[in-house]
Amino acid sequence: MQGPSDVFWLRVGLFFVKSEQKIAIGARALGLLLSSTVLAGTASAAFAQAAGPAAPPAPPQASTPAAVVPPAGQQIRSITVNGSQRIEADTVRSYIQLRVGDIYTQVAADQALRDLFETELFADVAIRNNDGAVVIDVKENPVINRVILEGNKRIKEDKILPEIRLAPRQIFTRTKVRADVARIIELYKRQGRFAATVEPKMVQQDQNRVDVVFEINEGPRSKVRQINILGNEKFSDGELRGEMATKQSRFYRFFSSGDSYDPDKLAYDQQKLRQFYLTQGYADFRVISAVAELTPDKRDFIITYVVEEGDRYKFGDVGVDSQIRDFSEDGLKAQLPMKTGDWYNAKLVEDTVEQLSETAGLFGYAFADVRPNFNRNRETLTMDITFELAESARVYVERIDINGNTLTQDKIVRREFRLNEGDAFNSFLVKRSENRINSLGYFQEKFEIEQKQGSAPDRIILEANVEEKATGELQLSAGFSSIENFILQASIRQRNFRGKGQTVGLSINYSQFSQGLNLSFTEPYVFDKNISFGADIFRRDLNSFNFVGNSRNTTFEQLTTGASFRLGVPLTEYVSALLRYSLTVDDVTLDRTQFFSDLDGNGTLECDPVRAGFFLCDNLGQRTTSLIGYSLIYDNRDNRIRPTRGQNVTLSQDFAGLGGAVSYLRTRLNASKHWRIGRSGFIFTIAAEGGHIIAFEDRGTPAQGIDDIRLTDRFFLGQPQIRGFDIRGVGPRVIRTGFTPEIVNGAIVNTPVTGRRNRVDDALGGRYYYLARAELDIPLGSGARELGLRPSVFVDAGAVFGVVRPLLQTPQNRDANGNLQYLELGTDTQGNQVINTVTNATNAAGQPNTPSLAFTEQFFGDSPKPRVTVGFGVNWNSPFGPFRIDIARALLKEPGDDTRLFTFNVGTQF
Repeated sequence: MQGPSDVFWLRVGLFFVKSEQKIAIGARALGLLLSSTVLAGTASAAFAQAAGPAAPPAPPQASTPAAVVPPAGQQIRSITVNGSQRIEADTVRSYIQLRVGDIYTQVAADQALRDLFETELFADVAIRNNDGAVVIDVKENPVINRVILEGNKRIKEDKILPEIRLAPRQIFTRTKVRADVARIIELYKRQGRFAATVEPKMVQQDQNRVDVVFEINEGPRSKVRQINILGNEKFSDGELRGEMATKQSRFYRFFSSGDSYDPDKLAYDQQKLRQFYLTQGYADFRVISAVAELTPDKRDFIITYVVEEGDRYKFGDVGVDSQIRDFSEDGLKAQLPMKTGDWYNAKLVEDTVEQLSETAGLFGYAFADVRPNFNRNRETLTMDITFELAESARVYVERIDINGNTLTQDKIVRREFRLNEGDAFNSFLVKRSENRINSLGYFQEKFEIEQKQGSAPDRIILEANVEEKATGELQLSAGFSSIENFILQASIRQRNFRGKGQTVGLSINYSQFSQGLNLSFTEPYVFDKNISFGADIFRRDLNSFNFVGNSRNTTFEQLTTGASFRLGVPLTEYVSALLRYSLTVDDVTLDRTQFFSDLDGNGTLECDPVRAGFFLCDNLGQRTTSLIGYSLIYDNRDNRIRPTRGQNVTLSQDFAGLGGAVSYLRTRLNASKHWRIGRSGFIFTIAAEGGHIIAFEDRGTPAQGIDDIRLTDRFFLGQPQIRGFDIRGVGPRVIRTGFTPEIVNGAIVNTPVTGRRNRVDDALGGRYYYLARAELDIPLGSGARELGLRPSVFVDAGAVFGVVRPLLQTPQNRDANGNLQYLELGTDTQGNQVINTVTNATNAAGQPNTPSLAFTEQFFGDSPKPRVTVGFGVNWNSPFGPFRIDIARALLKEPGDDTRLFTFNVGTQF
């Protein structure tokens, strides 16, 4: 039997070897067990006692220490396992090589200990030999009951738990704990939090179970405190820092993650510095070293670059060597953007290679090899360049593959290709196909068609690897109006219904100004032909109102019900025609109790111009409009949903008079153009539109205040066309402000009713309108892009005008017999002064009485002078859907215009 000291040192040595924490200590422990003079004697005696008699030891020599002779082995009679709870004894025995009948040796026992520890099932193991009866004492590792994270706020549990190995119902080991601590810290380093610490704790539970708790101290985000650049003489530190993706930490960069330290950015910024110098002619520039030092508090980094600028070069001889017979070397050389004597620019060389490759692609050479050959002359500081176009074969499209479309049918994508299988390759048509597929809006942005070698050198495979995104849209829009207070709009639309490219939609809007319902359907390819068809069924309820105190009174209501149909036909790749027909029924009514009177005294109630206004009475009634129209559209934008370059021009005309009760010709012209500014990501857009309507019926003379174009057919302008103004807030309008008769010092005084809620504000629209917009989309840092923030600044300008001046009404009222009514002072039965309604124009003293209906009516806004607004807006792809906010202020406006400072809308996708 082994002595207690032997077992102790054996377990200590094996534990440290197994744990891999201190190999030297483990080796020392094993050495003490086997080699130490004192312990060797004890161990030999123990081995001898366990294994039987042994040969006597050799006599010691003066110069050589006594050697330990291993005892003879003993046959194993039994193997017993003690301490196992979850693991069967047979399972424990299966992990080791000791078997009944084998000869027990210390080497075999050591191996058995190693084998059991390597299973990571046991916290402690000991092996004893009792005259051939081997006893294995084990202590099982506990089972994990729960894994708990504490202190993690910046990184949620659903991001951490998948990265760690520990999980409930697994066996707990310290090795796994250390590995998981390292993984969690690495996650925080990726977030720029190098000061994060993780302390694991084990909470013992019953039945040999434990809760593993990771106490996380996230620490602050490690910022870049300073960027030092040494060796730069031609450019300042500020200029070079501006080229880097990493920025110095400043208070105004709260929306950007560019000031967070990222080791990957360190290499990227070195490349950015090299690119910058190469574009400035410094062909020998190099970064000697780049060092990032963490401050002692682990809060910030200080980055130091050491650079060598070198000499500045100019372009020397520039030429083209073409081995493709279709290209003239002289013609290509004349088109090169660089000239001898210009400062060398590596980006210009790169763009030229791409330009020559695209030119070759236009002629069917898909795999044209364009190589710039450089010849650097260090004495004259010039760079000679020859662009070599290697010989290649014309290429034909062998196959078009479409991958990744789980919902969208293949034909929906395939019909947007401008190339078919068997056609000669054309790089321009490939790019056009990419733009058309992106314009569908069914797939993730930045989609590109991959070009792969076909089965032969002159064959190419075009592969469209798409990634579908949500095409259903549920949108809610809300805003505040100076007249209506709260506006709510809701719409649901599916732009890829059943994966067939069809669009179906339902929209509802509600406010105190209008309510509407619209149901639409569009089929872009009827019977798989390049002809589109669409239909809409709609109902709109538009009303105007005023307030008396807090009570809302409707002045007029326009109810429109109708349907429209449209048919689109492409004429060329960029030009298309759209034909449409619509039939609508408009019913304009007024509250009869408020605005109708017996004007003729015959008992028939008619619209009273004094109560309602002449322009409203003129538009009462029900009318049917039968309208046919067309649009000619030129559109070469790279993306119809979010364009970055290209232009769009649309000419539309609608003729009403093919049946129905109205007759006019309405013309509109819209145009827009988009530019990408450099490589910075700025998108600049300008847009303009205008319209004119001509009447083909004579309804009266201007002297009568009658306009041949009815109120319901005119142009209106305001939110959302021109931001910064209210709905229909721009242009001609009639504003009526009321007065309240009061007795002041024994006389009747008309006191104006104050507040915008106590007046009638009716927009009249106009025959002409124009609108212009300039907008700049501003790119933000990577952190803001990850949040989906896209800000923009804009300027809007426009006007609507050209309406017959309405007849303004005088403040009068009539009784049931048609007599004009006035207000006169009188007394009640108690002798108090009161205001009575009489038909006398003057009182007993011969003074004029006050009209019983007191108001002022004013006409504003019929002017072509531009209304101008400036503002900024932000698009945000928020977790609950796309969100848009606009803040705009009117710089130029006319009297009577209604402004609005703030609007927002929010939606979601499915």
